[in-house]
Amino acid sequence: MLCCPICGGALAFEDKATRCAKNHSFDIAREGYINLLRSAKSGDLIGDNKDSARSRRDFLNKGYYAPLKDALSALFADKRGTVLDICCGEGYYTSALGENPELCVYGFDISKEMIRLAAKRGGATYFVANMAAIPVADESFDWAVHLFAPFHEREFARILKPGGTLYSVIPGSRHLWGLKTKLYDTPYLNDEKLPVTDMLALKSKQKVSANITLNTAQDIDSVFRMTPYYYHTSRNDKSKLESISALETEIEFVIAEYVKM
Repeated sequence: MLCCPICGGALAFEDKATRCAKNHSFDIAREGYINLLRSAKSGDLIGDNKDSARSRRDFLNKGYYAPLKDALSALFADKRGTVLDICCGEGYYTSALGENPELCVYGFDISKEMIRLAAKRGGATYFVANMAAIPVADESFDWAVHLFAPFHEREFARILKPGGTLYSVIPGSRHLWGLKTKLYDTPYLNDEKLPVTDMLALKSKQKVSANITLNTAQDIDSVFRMTPYYYHTSRNDKSKLESISALETEIEFVIAEYVKM
């Protein structure tokens, strides 16, 4: 399934490494993941840092986004085959899919720290890689999952088998509406604009929604930092959350099903 990021050859697993026919070798980390990211930078400097990754893990571990995890697991309940979780983060959703013994699950992210945490969850083969050049064989996956990340249609179509399916998740119109009403004088609905692609056909979509209560100021801050709003909100508006210790809000997601024709 995995390919050498240098020459493109198939990687074979050895005792503590993977190796291609041209003898390019990549060590398997103590936690069990493989770093297949080609970059002049240190892997620790790419993607989410340690604090961000652990904050996301701790937030998701409290079950606030369990409705989405359960919905994704239900989609795969009667399926078998190979699954790739694209930009899997710290593995919250990936490991849930891996609980299905009929699935062979892989997950990758550009952040080595995210993948280090994901590997500790288990349930999949995890590797560090760039979404723009995923080091896996052409047409090798029956299914792929893609949550809250840029949409790279050429790579997604390349890695799916003919007739393969991609489940792409975007925020629903009222996702975190309670948070937005605290932050902004005039909050706006998300547009629910699904990714447009000529290489995959949109087959269906479904909405997952629930009401949750964020129980601590830390949880409120954590979910805020997980959104694009955090980077586009003024310091003055951010300060509105400082005195809030609990918050009720809607969560809402759209799962779009695309098929490779």
